[in-house]
Amino acid sequence: MFPILHTLRGAECMTSLVCRNLSYAGGKVPSTTQNVIGGQWVESSTDTWIDVCNPATNQVITKVPQTTMAEMEQAVESAKGAFGSWGKTSPMARQQIMFRYQQLIKANIGEIAKLITLEQGKTLADAEGDVMRGLQVVEQCCSNTNLLLGETLTGVSKDMDLTSFKTPLGVCAGIAPFNFPAMIPLWMFPMATICGNTYIMKPSERDPTACMALVELLKEAGMPDGVVNVIHGQHDTVNFICDQPDIRAISFVGGDAAGRHIYSRGSANGKRVQCNMGAKNHGVIMPDANKEYTINQLVGAAFGAAGQRCMALSTAVMVGEAKDWMEEVAEKASKLRISAGHEPHADIPPVISPEAKERICSLIQTAVDEGAELMIDGRKVTVEEYPDGNFVGPTIITNMKKGMTAYINEIFGPVLCVVNVDTLEEAIELINSNPYGNGTAIFTTNGATARKFTQEIDIGQIGVNVSIPVPLPMMSFSGSRGSFLGDSHFYGKQGVHFFTQTKTVTSLWKAEDATSDSKSATSMPVLR
Repeated sequence: MFPILHTLRGAECMTSLVCRNLSYAGGKVPSTTQNVIGGQWVESSTDTWIDVCNPATNQVITKVPQTTMAEMEQAVESAKGAFGSWGKTSPMARQQIMFRYQQLIKANIGEIAKLITLEQGKTLADAEGDVMRGLQVVEQCCSNTNLLLGETLTGVSKDMDLTSFKTPLGVCAGIAPFNFPAMIPLWMFPMATICGNTYIMKPSERDPTACMALVELLKEAGMPDGVVNVIHGQHDTVNFICDQPDIRAISFVGGDAAGRHIYSRGSANGKRVQCNMGAKNHGVIMPDANKEYTINQLVGAAFGAAGQRCMALSTAVMVGEAKDWMEEVAEKASKLRISAGHEPHADIPPVISPEAKERICSLIQTAVDEGAELMIDGRKVTVEEYPDGNFVGPTIITNMKKGMTAYINEIFGPVLCVVNVDTLEEAIELINSNPYGNGTAIFTTNGATARKFTQEIDIGQIGVNVSIPVPLPMMSFSGSRGSFLGDSHFYGKQGVHFFTQTKTVTSLWKAEDATSDSKSATSMPVLR
C-alpha cells in the first residue's frame, strides 16, 4: 500500500460534524459523469463520450463526456464570478471550510477508496493510502493563516515602511493523472482555494468518480458555489485550459509528452505552469544494508500499485555483493498475490487498461531482445476469476545496461530492472547520468555512505532506508531535472508561492504631519 503517516480517522474525528450520506457511497457510480458548474452537477450536452472501465474486468462502469466548448466557458465564467467574493474572503473564513472538509474526507475514506478500486484498480488498502496522502495536504491547508503571512520592515528609511503581502491569482486549473485519482486533485484545488483562488479541475477521464466525490464533500463543507468547477475530456479540454485567457495558472501531473505540451502551450499564453512528469527511480542497495528490511522495501516499492507510481522504485542498483540477494528478491516477489483490487488477498492489482498492459509487455520484450535476462516473467499471468482483466505479474529483468530501451523508458508497470555495479561511485554516476530526477533511495547501515550519496546525487527527492520518499506536505514535492517543468513545486511553501502573487507597499508618513493633541469641543459647532 502507499506509505502513510497516520492521522486520526473516521468517527474519532467526527465529534460535532453531521453530514448527509455521500451520494457516491457504496460504490454508486452514475451511468454518465457530470460536469460541475457553479455548484451544480450538470449533464453534458456532448455527443462524444469516453468509456470508463473496471481494469479487473474491462466492463464499462460509466461514461465521461468530452465537455463542450460552451460548457467549459461556462465553468470559467462561474469561477470568474466566484472569485470576486472568494478572493476577498478572510483567510480565517477559508480555514473554517477546510477544517470541515478534512473531517468529511476522514469520515468517507472507505467510500472514496471503493470508487478508486472500482475505476483505477488498485487494492483497497492502497486506495485508502491514496486518499490519506491527499488528506494530509488538506490538513496542511488548515494552517493557511501562517502560510499566507507577509513581511514588514518598519523604518526602512526616515518615516518609511515596507510591507509585502500575498494575494490570489484568480482562476486556476488542474489536470490530474489516472494513477492517483484522489491524492493529486487534493494537491491542487485545496491549495489553490485556501490562497483565495477559484478553480477548474479536470480529473483523469479514466477514473473521475473519486474526484467527483471529493468535490461533493467540498460543497458539503461550505465551499461557495463556483469556487471549484469540474470539466472532463481529453486533448480538447487540455488545450482549452492552456489557451483560455482567464485561467492564470495550470497544475499538471502525468506523462512526459503531455507535460511538455502543457508547459510549452500554457507558458506561451502567459500562464504559470507546474508539471510533474515521468521518472526512472533507482534504489541503491549497499551490501551492508539490513537485508530482510531492504528486500521487503524493494519488493513493495517496485511492484505495489502494479508499478503505476511516479515514485515507484523501478530500478535496483545492486552494489558489490548485494547482487547475490536477487534470488531472495525474486522469491519474495513470486509470492505476491495477483487479483482484483477489491479482493482482500490482492497484492498486485491490474494495470489501468489493455493498452497499458500491451505497452508494458512490449518493453519487457525489448529487454530480452537486447540481451537482458528475465528472472521472473509476469507477462502470461492469468487470474482465473478475472480472465478479462489487465493483469501483469511481477517481472524482474537482470543484466540491464543503461542503453537498453526498457532502462531508458518509464515502464509504469510491475517491472524491476536490475543493474549491477561494483562501487557506490558507479551507482551515483549511473543515476546522475539518467535524465530523470524525481526520486531515489539508498539502503545502508553506514551513515557516511548515506551522507555521501545524499550530497552527490542530483535528484530532487532522496530516501535513506525509505523506498518511496514523497515529502509530507509541510515540505514540498521536489522532483527535478527531466521529471519537472516549472519553478514552484506542489504543496507546502512552494505551493503557496505558485498560487499567489506578491504586492509590496512602500509608505511614507512624515512625523511632523501627525495630528497634535487637542481638546474635545463641547460647544455648538459653528460654520465660519
